[in-house]
Amino acid sequence: MENYTLYCFAQSGNCFKAALMLNLCGAKWTPRFVDYFGGETRTPEYRKNVNEMGEAPVLEFGATRMAQSGVILDYLASTFGKFGWKGETQRREFLQWLLWDNHKFTSYIGTLRFLLQFQKTGETPVTEFLRGRVNGGLGILELRLKDRKFILGDAPTIVDISACGYLYWPDEWGVRWGNYPAIGAWLERIKSLPGWVHPYELMPGHPLKR
Repeated sequence: MENYTLYCFAQSGNCFKAALMLNLCGAKWTPRFVDYFGGETRTPEYRKNVNEMGEAPVLEFGATRMAQSGVILDYLASTFGKFGWKGETQRREFLQWLLWDNHKFTSYIGTLRFLLQFQKTGETPVTEFLRGRVNGGLGILELRLKDRKFILGDAPTIVDISACGYLYWPDEWGVRWGNYPAIGAWLERIKSLPGWVHPYELMPGHPLKR
């Protein structure tokens, strides 16, 4: 079995997706702290030696370095035979929801949280716009989960692991799961999976020192 290194930091929901998947799969892995708030990902050294896009997470094993949480989740599902798809039709459904999460859900929540929690902007026209998009995404997910245990049915998949990435910090971006009971119940089901650990405990860098 591979020994994995995950370049990550505790405040990142995208890093949490990869770290959680590694834990849920029972993989042997070591976190490597990325000083995102100190500018590490923007340095020439990081872009040359770790990831040319200047992003985290990055999964390293052997001579391979793999970026983008969706790609990492896809790889780990294939490698461990867990939380994956069955057949090409279901794989396309996986991709549909993964792309929705990355473009329409995680991206807005992550940006809203960054402004409120780390930039301390307070409410502004920008956060108001983002919150509108976030609420739209939450509405879609709430409706999807009203008659399902997980996004694609009765069993958890990488789609759930991806979509929950930023949702265990509700107080940091101002959401109450009482307003979204199906999402709240779904998050508890994910939380009950063997290997689940809160992102601030699973990855290095908390509390944030600036």
